[in-house]
Amino acid sequence: MKALLPALLAAFGSLASLSAAIVEKAVEYKSGDVLCEGWQAYDDAVSGKRPGVLVVHQWTGISDHEKEAARKLAALGYNVLVADIYGKGVRPQPPAAGKEAGKYKADRALLRTRVNAGLDVLARDERTDSSKLAATGYCFGGTTVIELARSGAPVKGVVSFHGGLDSPTPADGQNIKAKVLALHGADDPFVPAKDIAAFTAEMKAHDVDWKLVSYPGAVHSFTHKAAGTDNSKGAAYNAEADRDSWSQMEQFLRKAFGR
Repeated sequence: MKALLPALLAAFGSLASLSAAIVEKAVEYKSGDVLCEGWQAYDDAVSGKRPGVLVVHQWTGISDHEKEAARKLAALGYNVLVADIYGKGVRPQPPAAGKEAGKYKADRALLRTRVNAGLDVLARDERTDSSKLAATGYCFGGTTVIELARSGAPVKGVVSFHGGLDSPTPADGQNIKAKVLALHGADDPFVPAKDIAAFTAEMKAHDVDWKLVSYPGAVHSFTHKAAGTDNSKGAAYNAEADRDSWSQMEQFLRKAFGR
């Protein structure tokens, strides 16, 4: 019987592992009077509290792209919430998406309020170690997580994937407590050189712990397979940039959380 015990324990462990799964569910919350609907993902095999990662969507609102990123982050052991900046049921498609995103880009105070509402939900979740928070975002979401950092939010790090890099209020760089990682397509026509220069100047002026990674040959939306592969359109998938940027983010989060 004693000889069989290790084998039985190993078999039980394997069964427990097989029964573990990434749990996904919609999460309703309020930002002021606005009802938002985020998307949560976590691994139910992980016990106790764990670091929390907020994911912010691109210009059409929460989509399969952000949900897939949430699943992958959850599999790494994080408690993940995809924030809803627009509000429940607001999922515009182009060209309406540009108008909706533009509303928040023109009102950075409102954008910060909405993203901080999502961060608060994540921080208060029973699975989250609220001392270890970070945020990542795509396109519009990349712009948003930098604004989250500028708001002075208590996050360890923010990661912008092909986000806007303008600096509308450079003095707000003084509020940044987080490490900042910007993953940028070097040939992105939607992020002009003057914006990169302004972003760089802001980070340097306020001694932010920051890093900018530019991918030659990559344009906007380089992590989105649905964007196709035609760079002439200004937005296109780039497999190499996608793989490396995800790896960069994984390493960044491990370092930010001290894991």
